[in-house]
This record gives sequence, C-alpha cells and structure tokens, in this order.
Amino acid sequence: MKQIAFFDFDGTITTKDTLLEFIKYSKGNFRFCFGFLVNSPFLVAYKIGLLSNQRAKEKILSFFFGKKKIQLFQQYCDDFADTIIPGLIRPKALHEIRQLQARGIDVVILSASAENWLEKWCRLNNISLIATKLERNQDVLTGKIAGLNCYGKEKVRRIHEVYDLEEYNCVYAYGDTKGDKPFLALATFSFYKPFR
Repeated sequence: MKQIAFFDFDGTITTKDTLLEFIKYSKGNFRFCFGFLVNSPFLVAYKIGLLSNQRAKEKILSFFFGKKKIQLFQQYCDDFADTIIPGLIRPKALHEIRQLQARGIDVVILSASAENWLEKWCRLNNISLIATKLERNQDVLTGKIAGLNCYGKEKVRRIHEVYDLEEYNCVYAYGDTKGDKPFLALATFSFYKPFR
C-alpha cells in the first residue's frame, strides 16, 4: 500500500519560526530588532490585510538578504541547519516522522520558509522538501521570492506539481495555521496542531 505524509515545518515540527531564527542567527539580535522596527509599517499593513503575505515577506528578505552573495548565504544556511534547527525540533514531531518512515511511508515537508536553510536538515533526515524558492540574479539574492511563496493554496498547487495523489492509498497531513488548511483538506487523515 503506497502512502505519503505531508508536514508543515515552522510551528508544526519546530517550536519557532525558522525565518526569524535564521535572521537572528545570521545578523545578530540588534540588527534583527532594528530591521523589524524599520519594516514595521509593512508588517502592520500585512496584519490588517493591506499587504499580501508574499509582499511583506519580500520586504523582510530584501532588507536582510538583498544583494547577498549566494555562496556566503548558503554557508550560513547550512551552518544554521547543523547548529540551530536540531534544537528547534519538537521531539513528538520527530518521533512521528520516524514512525512513519519505519512503516515505509514517504515523508515530505511543505514550507513557506526558504528551501536554502531546510535542505540540509531534510537531506540528513531522509525527508523530501517542497519550500519557497528565493530569486537570484547570477550569484546574488535579489531579496524577492521566485514564483509564489509556498503558503496556503500554493502548497496544494506545489503538491500536485510533484505528486499524483491518486497513486496513494493513504495521505497524511500535519499543520498548525490557517495557511495549512488547504493542504490538510487533501488528506485521508489530517492533524491540526498535533504535537503541542
């Protein structure tokens, strides 16, 4: 019997948002606080519905990582995956992933966070990854997202782009926010905030 399990990452598998933690890790707490103060008008506009999730996120990405050399950025990402992400993982979530893998179930992470700092952790844990892609211009980041932020209905579109769910007898889905509800609706068995 062919089965697959989709997991949101930030908040579902982790205790904290990895974008915020990655900014703190790579820029330090002072620059983190200063950056969010400077960008607070955009964040308020997002909260009250005047700015899309994607545009608000691109404002943050542009401020912190626009024109960053990709090679240096990726080194920070890989170091973050090695040193910080393991401490953010919910033990119950990792146990569930291990149990599913032991039963031969494919495990896929769906994340609005950038694939750059999730790839290494996923690879080391034998987990497939579908995540937000960052736009680049030759060897530097532009600060924008390539295509659409992997959030909400975009998670569903990206699932269908990679997987034919009709080939699976059973689909599991795990999430923790309203942005996860579209892909949770695809599942045979869905779990909302399961590891808290």
